[in-house]
Amino acid sequence: MSDRSSNQPRKGSQSSRRQDGRSGSSRDGRSGSSQSRDQKGSGSRSSSGESRSGSSQGSRKGSGAKGSGGSSRQQSSYRSGDRKGSQSGRPPSSRAREQLRTAGSGGGDLPNWIKEEVSRTTPKEKRPIVLSLLSEAADAFAAGRYARAHQILLRAKKETTRVATVRELLGLTAYRMGRWDEALKELRTYRRIDGDTSHMPVEMDCQRALGRPHDVEKTWERYNELDGLSSTDAECKVVYGAFLLDEDRAREAWTVVNPGRISQTPKEWDLRQWYVAARVAARLGDAHTARQLLGAIEQHELAFPGLDVVRDELAALGQ
Repeated sequence: MSDRSSNQPRKGSQSSRRQDGRSGSSRDGRSGSSQSRDQKGSGSRSSSGESRSGSSQGSRKGSGAKGSGGSSRQQSSYRSGDRKGSQSGRPPSSRAREQLRTAGSGGGDLPNWIKEEVSRTTPKEKRPIVLSLLSEAADAFAAGRYARAHQILLRAKKETTRVATVRELLGLTAYRMGRWDEALKELRTYRRIDGDTSHMPVEMDCQRALGRPHDVEKTWERYNELDGLSSTDAECKVVYGAFLLDEDRAREAWTVVNPGRISQTPKEWDLRQWYVAARVAARLGDAHTARQLLGAIEQHELAFPGLDVVRDELAALGQ
């Protein structure tokens, strides 16, 4: 999602956005706005300190790769186990989330670009209440009180429907609450208003949760037409690769999530991509590659949710 510095105004066209430094997971200060877009496709990276991962061999099915204790339909790219359960990595961060977090915590001041956005799109008499509601929603969202944030943002939406930040944060809040239809509607509206593609992985994940495979395919194709930064590319690959695994299309999934090289300094979205790639490799019977990817994740985040799923799949292979 978008990672703009707090003083930078929003651009108006999609072409200009492609040069901005938005990241799929900037939540904890990763990937700032000065970054340029990397080449598409993780296999093209050749930075030093990386080791080449193997490619999956064979086409073995029925190895338990559907996940432990249930259908892989519930193995969201951003969640582990049940979709309403614990998170397997957070959904991509956003301009709204990152900068409204700093604006909250006791009613702190909102970033200038949000004030400018509200001024451009909202009648003068409604601006103070919209800004107040956004600040209050930021506090609730940052504290994990999503039901409260949702209630406040619905009030803000009634005051003005054209503020992209309201629609964006409302969509992300609905996503956190498992309200897939609402999240999808709001994030699509945000993209239509703002032109930003960085929430398209979340759109796909909502479609996946709703059991709409055709829509997942269409959104994947549309994203590849619009393009985005390498971080958003990776997040899209994570969701689409997991979707293909759900559909028993493991060979296609491997072409999507194959990391090519295993970086020694991975980003959060890299770990998610490795996780899906490990599951795909296990599904294809390539225990060596699955173990290599599993080890790479454990090296950087031992508590990464869902690793037991990969271990179970390897056990089903007799490895």
